[in-house]
Amino acid sequence: MICQENYSVAKYFRRYVWFGLVLLIFSCQQQNTERLGNSDEFKRILKHVDTLFGTNRVKEAIHVLDSAAKHSNNLTLLDRYQIYGYRYFYYKKNIGDSKKALLYADTMLMIAKQSIKTKQYTALYIDANFALGDANFALQQYSEAYQHLFQGYLIGRNSLNQVALSDYMYRMGMITYKMGNYKLAKDYFKKSYNYYTITPSEFVIFYHSQELLDNIALSYKHSNQPDSAIIYFDRSLKFINKYGPQFKDRLKMIEIARGVVYGNKAEILVMQGKYLQAIEMLKKSIQINLQKDHDNNDAALSEIKLAKLYYDRNRDDELFSLLNAISIQQTSLKNPDVEADWNQLMSNYYLRKKDLPKALSYMQTYNTVKDSNIKKLNLLKESDINKQLENYEKQQQIDQLSGNNKIQRIWLYVIFFAAIMALMIIFLVYRNWRRSKKDIQIVNLLNQQINKQNSELEHALNELKLSSQEKDRILRTVAHDLRNPIGGIASLTSIMANDEYTEEQKELINLVKETSYNSLELINEILEATNISSLELAFEPVEINSLVNNSVELLRFKASEKGQKIFYEPLSSPLHLLMSREKIWRVISNLISNAIKFSPTGAPIFVKVIKETDQVIVSVLDNGIGIPEKLKDQVFNMFTTAQRPGTVGEKSFGLGLSICKQIMEKSHGKIWFDSSNHGTIFYISLPINTGI
Repeated sequence: MICQENYSVAKYFRRYVWFGLVLLIFSCQQQNTERLGNSDEFKRILKHVDTLFGTNRVKEAIHVLDSAAKHSNNLTLLDRYQIYGYRYFYYKKNIGDSKKALLYADTMLMIAKQSIKTKQYTALYIDANFALGDANFALQQYSEAYQHLFQGYLIGRNSLNQVALSDYMYRMGMITYKMGNYKLAKDYFKKSYNYYTITPSEFVIFYHSQELLDNIALSYKHSNQPDSAIIYFDRSLKFINKYGPQFKDRLKMIEIARGVVYGNKAEILVMQGKYLQAIEMLKKSIQINLQKDHDNNDAALSEIKLAKLYYDRNRDDELFSLLNAISIQQTSLKNPDVEADWNQLMSNYYLRKKDLPKALSYMQTYNTVKDSNIKKLNLLKESDINKQLENYEKQQQIDQLSGNNKIQRIWLYVIFFAAIMALMIIFLVYRNWRRSKKDIQIVNLLNQQINKQNSELEHALNELKLSSQEKDRILRTVAHDLRNPIGGIASLTSIMANDEYTEEQKELINLVKETSYNSLELINEILEATNISSLELAFEPVEINSLVNNSVELLRFKASEKGQKIFYEPLSSPLHLLMSREKIWRVISNLISNAIKFSPTGAPIFVKVIKETDQVIVSVLDNGIGIPEKLKDQVFNMFTTAQRPGTVGEKSFGLGLSICKQIMEKSHGKIWFDSSNHGTIFYISLPINTGI
């Protein structure tokens, strides 16, 4: 039986989900707006908006912000970010439109990435990912929610306060719990709880703490560790009894929480064979949460658990009476899990009474409802969180490298300047070498330093050589078939060139000799392209928007060197395709690189992903020099003469598109292009595998 769980898990969004977001944006930004960059005009608007929000005039506050965005000409990056942050809060908390809130959260992240101040970038990036995580969770897009929360946590784990870190751990625990990874969920819940090292003086901290203890116990229960589960259920009850009485205005909520723990603990008592204790515990839970304005849904779950115990203990009269009561309650509650279990119990009851027609009718209803519930549950669990954890961490590292590009460029200038200074020092030392022994000693010392640098450079070069050995392996096959005979021709012509021949004969022999050596050089360049046909691609489910976005982001800096901008338009919703991540990424990156190479300085480049009936098409449009008509039939050939230098003299070998075509053919896709004097647009298509 798969039953819906406790109040703390099922009622996640009854918590004030804006709590963590407000904590980040206002504690990290508004108190330091001067340092982080609010305009004076927006500071005045912000005070007015805060007053409107504080007096629950939220819609009026949004109108004020919309007017500011429309009529203000001096908005800073932080101003624009906070406008979208308030809109996100409005649609997420007040309107309950998580889809629209998700759009604003995406815009918040885009604005955050534009920040050039390290502290501001960190604060906004953490905040935007937090918002994206909550919005995706509300839409049951758990994989995306986990990704954004994990990325925000990686950036903020060394700068956030304990309350914010606890909220991050709590949300990642909720996602992993929903996806059935109870061991990982338990670890997250424990980390979240351990961040609270103070006596709960505020109700939100008290309620969150008892909830975490209950969730840890549930995670242990699902991991088949009943002894550990009972310890944490008891800790939760003890915590409620110890700190709950101080919140006299919240006694109803405290009673609801106590009733939930009773119902959950009863399941462990059943697992331990303590049936009578379990029955009493469930009755206490039902008595609390069946009251008006209490958690009637949790009461229904406890009633189902009690009904199962009545059935197992052959207490049919009590069973039938309880099932009739549940039936009346379900007219207003409509809980699919309760409905499924109720129909199964009714079927079992009538089967025991040997009323087969009624038993069959209830069993058919049970199977229909159960199949629907299982289908939903499987959708939640189809992602592998542990694998995603590794992928997200790697992706975060890539993003950090991209974000640090400016710093790297500064270091490059520093190193270049240091290298020039070193050369000047060497020159001065060499000039004065003959003048004194002291100068000689200085030169020796400098030589030692240079040798050390050379050793480090040589070590780095060796590492680069190791990384290229895989490519060298491909060279062997063709080299065996072509290099030896062509090398023999080259050697033979070299010998013949030394013999006595006429001038015309020598010229012909030297021509053959030169052609042979050129052919050997050409073989080395084409080996990689010719050998890919024998390579077996490893296919895996890959999210196409993320893959294309990754390629675009990595090439933005290359484009910026020519003053170019890349505009990317993804699919409206995530879509996983079965492909070789590395090879398709290589194809897309090659097309974007070509667009950069063959477009003039300052020209825009457009990358777009669209979905058709049974395929996804990725297009790359440049505004470059185009492909002449006479060369269009040759661009995908391995031995094409269509290669041309880039708009600023970039070197081109002419083999990239041949490799791309072979990769697409092995991926069951296609590659093609349209070209004119005003630019070229390349397309690749990949099949949609409905079985993913």
